Amino acid sequence: MQLLNYMQLYVEVAKTKNFRKAAESLGMSSSTLSRNIAALEKDIGVRLLHRSTRQVELTEAGQAYFNRCQGIVEEANVAHEALRGDAARPSGILRISMPVDLGINYLAPLLAEFAVAYPLIDFELEAASRRVDLLADPFDLAIRMGPAPTVPSTLVARRIALLERQLYAAPAYLDRAPPLEHPDDLIHHALCAAPGIGQDGWTLFNGAASRTVPVKARFLMNSVGLSGALAAEGAGIAILDSVIAREDLAAGRLLRVLPQWRLAPVAVHAITDTRLLSARTRLFVDFLKARLAPRNLPG
Repeated sequence: MQLLNYMQLYVEVAKTKNFRKAAESLGMSSSTLSRNIAALEKDIGVRLLHRSTRQVELTEAGQAYFNRCQGIVEEANVAHEALRGDAARPSGILRISMPVDLGINYLAPLLAEFAVAYPLIDFELEAASRRVDLLADPFDLAIRMGPAPTVPSTLVARRIALLERQLYAAPAYLDRAPPLEHPDDLIHHALCAAPGIGQDGWTLFNGAASRTVPVKARFLMNSVGLSGALAAEGAGIAILDSVIAREDLAAGRLLRVLPQWRLAPVAVHAITDTRLLSARTRLFVDFLKARLAPRNLPG
C-alpha cells in the first residue's frame, strides 16, 4: 500500500513538474511531498527527478517510471471508487475549465441541473479563453469549442456536441448596408469575427452547394458573445449559434441573414488527461453528451 501511495504522489509531481502545484492538488504540504518523493527514490535506488529552485524535470528513468505508474495509479483509483460505491454515489471536487461564452450560455444551466442530481459533488470552475495545460494544472476536464483539437498523446479529446451556426445582423445595420443576397456580397459588409471562425474566409453551405468567401473582419475578438452584442448594436454581421442569438432574435434586435445558407457546425470537445475517468468526471461527460444531443448535427 505504501508503494502505491508513493506512486500516486510521484505521478502528480511528474504531471505538474511543480511540487507546490502537486502538493495543492494532493492536499499536503510541499515539504511533506518532497520527503515522500525522496523516500521513493531512496527505496528504488534511482534518481527520478532533477530539482532546481525554478522547476522540476524528469530524468530518463523518471520518465519511464511515470509512463508505467500513471496507468497503475489510474486503475487503482477506478477500482477504489467502485469498491467505495462512488460509481453509485459520486463525490469529491470536479474541476472544469471552459470558454466564457460556452459556460454562460450552455453549461451554467446544465451544471446547476447536474449539481441537483449529484449533491455530493462540489465544483471548481474556470471560465477563460486560455488553453489550460491538463498535465500541469489541476483540472479534471477542459471543455473546448472548435475543430478537433490536436492534443498530446497523453490527452484524450471526446466530442460531445455540434452547434449549428448562422449569420445574424441588426435591422438597423441591414437598412443602411449594401444589398446582401448571396455569400459573395459579404465582401462589402462589416463583419464581426470570433474564435473558431476563419478570419481569412467564411465557407457557407446551401444543401450540397458551398461557397467560400474571402472576408476581412472589421471587428476581430475572442468572444462569440461580444460579436453577437456588437451585431445587435448594428455594428455588422456575426456568426452565432441559435442559443446565443435567441434573446436578441426574439426581441427583434437581430435577424437571420442569408437564411438559406449556414456555416459548418462547431464542435465541442471534452478533454481529459486519461481514458480512465473518475466516476464524477465520467458522469458529467456523459450528462453533457446526452443534454447537448438535441443540438447535435450529423457528421
